Amino acid sequence: MHKITLLGTGLIGQFYAASLIGMRNRDEIKVVYSRSPENARKFAEKWHIQRWTTDLAEAIRDPETDVVVIGLPNHLHKEATLLAAEAQKAVLCTKPLARTAEEAWEMLEAVEKAGVFHGYLEDLVYTPKTLKALEAVRQGALGKVLWARSRETHGGPHSDWFWKKEFSGGGALIDMGCHCIEIGRNFIGKEVRPVEAMCWADTQVHPIEAEDHAIGLIRYENGAIGQFEVAWNFRGGMDLRDEVAGTQGTIWLNHWLRTGFELFTAVGPQGYVAEKAEGTTGWLFPVGDEIGALGYVHMFLDQLNALDQNRAPMETFYDGYVVNAIMDACYRSVQSKQWEPILLKEWRGGGQGEAQQVLAEYDPEHWIIKTEKMPDGSLKYILRHKQSGEITQKIVPPAN
Repeated sequence: MHKITLLGTGLIGQFYAASLIGMRNRDEIKVVYSRSPENARKFAEKWHIQRWTTDLAEAIRDPETDVVVIGLPNHLHKEATLLAAEAQKAVLCTKPLARTAEEAWEMLEAVEKAGVFHGYLEDLVYTPKTLKALEAVRQGALGKVLWARSRETHGGPHSDWFWKKEFSGGGALIDMGCHCIEIGRNFIGKEVRPVEAMCWADTQVHPIEAEDHAIGLIRYENGAIGQFEVAWNFRGGMDLRDEVAGTQGTIWLNHWLRTGFELFTAVGPQGYVAEKAEGTTGWLFPVGDEIGALGYVHMFLDQLNALDQNRAPMETFYDGYVVNAIMDACYRSVQSKQWEPILLKEWRGGGQGEAQQVLAEYDPEHWIIKTEKMPDGSLKYILRHKQSGEITQKIVPPAN
């Protein structure tokens, strides 16, 4: 059983509380912190939490708790982590780990030096669909993964601090690109080093200093490509989709907006529809189990089970650091308008070497470029001669 200090009472704090309370039937939130006394009091009453405070250090150092869950604005992640490490508490931090890779590295060093358990709360790699898809990839269903694309778009975040660059560290890229980048890393393989990034970002709609739209490419050492699109200017709700393409297969995932639950109403429901829903009339797309569909339940199960079992969770502070380093390269690319190297103080994955083509052989003299079944049942092979490079085609009639 773990006794938890929960930092933050915003939307993410609500999701975390709903996931943690009763999830494993043995963990308990004992203390909640908010910068607002009114928010702290109301949150504690709603979730039946014994103590609340507006003192960050007091919340973290509470003698009864052994786990600190950080659901605070980005600029407070480092301070909370350093206090948790000093207090010898296990620490779980929401995404992004930090505003920059430099901040993330300091946080990683602090928890490792203190020898405390650390987990990166990247919920979207824990959705049931994603976990099932990752298992298929690990079992070889797609062959070698060549390309992973992730998209998250909506009309913008719910709290003012997201829109303030000095607090958040950036705009849509740092807010949601962290999700998409880590989804891509999981599908391509965390043992494969990301080497460079190219990114476009701009503010198209909102009067803010940070970007409200970004599109990026990440090249990995084995030749695979991660692609992301994030936006705060998409209308119609929240759109979450992933695509993975390999030499032997493809996966398409649609997590949100088209949830499989469609409701039309002329008068509107009295209450909440789903995260980032823009209206309450017309066609709506509610969610049966929102915290489950967004990965929060599986995320905390993995993190707290890992703590119990003295093992690393699926997502650690090191993963968060790598994501921050990739986003730093993306921001440099926005300014330079060229590919930028991904700078890592330490690489803990494998060495994949240079990219290699995956070639299929037709016979000892030819590679197969493409195989296609024709309308009459015959097979057409587009071939390349290994020595001369000449491209030809061969048609094999259907068997009688």
